[in-house]
Amino acid sequence: MTEDPFVAHRGLLFTVAYEMLGSAADADDVVQETWLRWAEADRAAVRDPRAYLVRIVTRQALNRLRTVARRREEYVGEWLPEPLLTSPDVAEDVELAESVSIAVLTVLETLAPTERAVLVLHEVFDVPYDEIAEAVGRSAAAVRQIAHRAREHVAARRPRTTVSRAEQQRVVDRFLAALTAGDLQGLMDVLAPDVVAVADGGGLAPAVLRPIAGRERLARALSRFADLVPGVEITTPLVNGAVALRIDPGGEFDTAITVVVEDGRISRLYAMRNPHKLGRLDEPADLRR
Repeated sequence: MTEDPFVAHRGLLFTVAYEMLGSAADADDVVQETWLRWAEADRAAVRDPRAYLVRIVTRQALNRLRTVARRREEYVGEWLPEPLLTSPDVAEDVELAESVSIAVLTVLETLAPTERAVLVLHEVFDVPYDEIAEAVGRSAAAVRQIAHRAREHVAARRPRTTVSRAEQQRVVDRFLAALTAGDLQGLMDVLAPDVVAVADGGGLAPAVLRPIAGRERLARALSRFADLVPGVEITTPLVNGAVALRIDPGGEFDTAITVVVEDGRISRLYAMRNPHKLGRLDEPADLRR
């Protein structure tokens, strides 16, 4: 018996929706809406089920992006994408790992909805411009222009280097050792001079409301961690395709930290503390290209 195309491509559809929305919960809703439309479709008239399903999920994700825009404008503090536990397979797929990284998803948040859709579909999933045009309701020529503009925007803001998983692990281990020891100099050594830290508490957990910029300022803030949270358990799982930190004080999971490593130091640090966004870190997400 042939597998239903929706089931075969469900991981891909979730990944497209997640990269467009930055929220696993919203991506799940979009995938469910896509299933309902697929169930009503005239299958005999669908020549390419994969393209058809990607088109539906893109349209649903665009609709969802527009409805959540106001919700995010009213968000308390900084809004960060929802982190996902990922398998080693995702980390080994360099392009996929980069595209789902918190750093890149955060940059995608600065794009208009259509720009985000076009960039994700073409750059990550290699969807032809004519298919993207049909999905977003624009001409192929307009889609090419949108892609060019979005690509330049993201290129100017995304991390410029890709490091191996082994290098990520070495830097994260150094950071963890300094953090748990309250070692100010160790923190200074592992943080880049222009490091920026962003925290998302969503008004539900303590978190700084604005980014902390600069190595000395951030190192001093982090050096107090060991005194504030004694006896904490910290592990280093793969989150969004990269080595991250999971913090469980007193056996209660309350923070996930993802980082960007450049030139052997941490240049960006993203701390997720909103409990509503920490539910996808116990089981690896099914992310596919």
